[in-house]
Amino acid sequence: MPYVLVQLIEGRSAEAKKKIAEDITASLETHANARPEDTYVVFQDVKADDWLIAGKTVAERRRERNEG
Repeated sequence: MPYVLVQLIEGRSAEAKKKIAEDITASLETHANARPEDTYVVFQDVKADDWLIAGKTVAERRRERNEG
C-alpha cells in the first residue's frame, strides 16, 4: 500500500493536485505493480514563509527576484 506525501508551497489548484495524484498513481502502478485503489497520495501545503532555502524563506526569495 503506497503512501506518498507531497509537500508543496501553497497555491496549487485542486485540479492541479488531482492531476499530480493521477500521475503518481499511474507511475506506481506501472513501475511498482501497485494497485491504484491501494495508493494514497496526500498533499501538504506549506506557507512560503515556512519554507526556507539557504536561510531565506521562499517568500523572501520571491520578493528579491521580483525587485531585481
